[in-house]
Amino acid sequence: MITVRTQIEISAPIRLCFDLARDIDVHTKTVWKHTKERAVGGITSGPIGFGQTVTFQATHFLVRQKLTSKITEYEEPFMFIDEMQKGAFKKLKHIHDFRETQGKTIMTDTLHFEAPLGLLGLIVEKNILKKYMQKFIEHRNIQLKKIAEEIVKAAQEDTNF
Repeated sequence: MITVRTQIEISAPIRLCFDLARDIDVHTKTVWKHTKERAVGGITSGPIGFGQTVTFQATHFLVRQKLTSKITEYEEPFMFIDEMQKGAFKKLKHIHDFRETQGKTIMTDTLHFEAPLGLLGLIVEKNILKKYMQKFIEHRNIQLKKIAEEIVKAAQEDTNF
C-alpha cells in the first residue's frame, strides 16, 4: 500500500475550506481538465456528507473509468474520510484533515491506495501511481486554495464599502 500526503496553507477560515473540499461542483472544477472528471452517481452536486456516496467518471492514463467513494468518517469542520467502494484500485482511502491556526487553515490530505494485479500492481504503484496521485492532489489543492482565498478577498472588499 502506498501513502501520499500533501499539505497546504490557505488564508481562509476552516469552515470555508472544509465546505469547499467536500463540494462536488468544486471538486470537478479543481481537478485536471484533461481528465474530464464529472460526478455521474450518488451526490452529483453540492456538498457531500457522512454516509453519502459519489461516483466520478474520469479519464486517467487514456482509460475512461468510474470510481465510487463513500464518506465513512465525518467530523465537521475538521476531518472527513472517503473510501472507495468500487473502482480501479484494490483499496483507496482519502483522509481530509483541517486545522485552523492564526486565522489560516492548514489542509492536509493523506491518500492510502493499493493497485490491483499483485506484483505488477505493486511495481506500477511505486513507479507511476505514487507520483501521479501526488501531483493530482497537489494540483487540486492549489486550485481549492485559489477559490477559497478569492472568496475571502471578495468578502473583505464588500465590507470595505
